Amino acid sequence: MDDTGVRTEQLIDELGKSNPDRSEAAAQPSAHTLTISADDLASDPEIVAYIAAANANLGVLGFTEHGSRHANLVSRIARNVLRKLEYDQHLQELAAIAGYLHDIGNVVSRYDHGTTGALLAREILIRHQVAYEDVALILGAIGSHGDDAQRLGEAVHPVSAALILADKSDVHRSRVRNKDMATFDQHDRVNYASESSFLRVDRDQRRITLELTIDTTISHVMNYFEIFLPRMLMCRRAAEFLDCAFHININKVELL
Repeated sequence: MDDTGVRTEQLIDELGKSNPDRSEAAAQPSAHTLTISADDLASDPEIVAYIAAANANLGVLGFTEHGSRHANLVSRIARNVLRKLEYDQHLQELAAIAGYLHDIGNVVSRYDHGTTGALLAREILIRHQVAYEDVALILGAIGSHGDDAQRLGEAVHPVSAALILADKSDVHRSRVRNKDMATFDQHDRVNYASESSFLRVDRDQRRITLELTIDTTISHVMNYFEIFLPRMLMCRRAAEFLDCAFHININKVELL
């Protein structure tokens, strides 16, 4: 069995395990009014340049879209996760800010982009005079969202949990840059097959469900799990941090 097979078996085994719940120990936000909003970030020339260059870098390497579309969508979903679960507006906005900035580290390198992104975001947030406690939460969220260093990101507070769920749920054909289906790799094929994706949050049932519509003439449902199993494990753990169960519904069939 090759390394990929071993890794997949390990992840499947881990799906049956839950991390200890120590959410009460999570860092807390500041009591100060936020000096910026997620909407303000789109007009910051430094951020605009970083996101554009990061997206271009990943395009050269053959990755799907990670530009302003992805940044805006993740920002909105992260905010919505905490809004639906009735977290306060301050935390909702921190999640939205983290969502918008989460991938800027790709301007440096794809590898460890969560860490480099957090360091870049720190300078931007300090420039905007964001309170240090809030900066700390955003940095923790950005630094914990990645799965590119042979380790899975882990939620360390509600803002980071919301970011993980928002980021990993963006599977859609609009992210595919390659227009020639004959040359699609596995990630292109699975993303292109995804006609719609929606992250549904049910506060009363404490359920967070990723609902996908996949064209099975383009990619089999099993291909999704083969590629995105690590991300789904991250989503499960993030949902558990928020005291919710995570489910996946593909073509109206609950598969997890």
